Amino acid sequence: MTINADAPSGSTPRFGPAETSEPQLFIPTLRAFYDRMEPVAYGLMRLAFGLTIATHGIPKMLGIPHGSMADPMAGSTNLIGNVLGLPFAPQLAMFVALLETFGGLAVALGLATRLFAPMLAVQMAVICLAIGPTYPWIDRGIEYPLMLGFVALMIAIRGGGRYSVDQRLGVEL
Repeated sequence: MTINADAPSGSTPRFGPAETSEPQLFIPTLRAFYDRMEPVAYGLMRLAFGLTIATHGIPKMLGIPHGSMADPMAGSTNLIGNVLGLPFAPQLAMFVALLETFGGLAVALGLATRLFAPMLAVQMAVICLAIGPTYPWIDRGIEYPLMLGFVALMIAIRGGGRYSVDQRLGVEL
């Protein structure tokens, strides 16, 4: 550690490196690699997130089993109507299925990213609130919708990124 000599006279000296926008790398030659790969990694993460969400919507839309659920649309309708106590459960379940299918695919492609990602973040927050008290941290744990919600929030704030349809079109919300 070094004392920051740039501190104004009379002020308490700060220990450590002078404030910079990024910390120093232990292996500085990796900076170029990290800078080059960051947009690629973000695009891959956005793609994986969107496809993960779509895998939950497609079975609902097609009426096929998903994991342990023989009828995922009925499960969503039950959650919305009986657990959350919301009206119009079948219609809301269809909205969820459409959001997961088409919103997930859109986010994966980086299309209308800042439209769909916040909706998915809200959906994950509602899932956490609805089933949180009954979901343990393991065995179908709440950490899954919790992490997906935070990823959706980050994507909503950051947008499509360099490798997205939004970027290609030159338009974002």
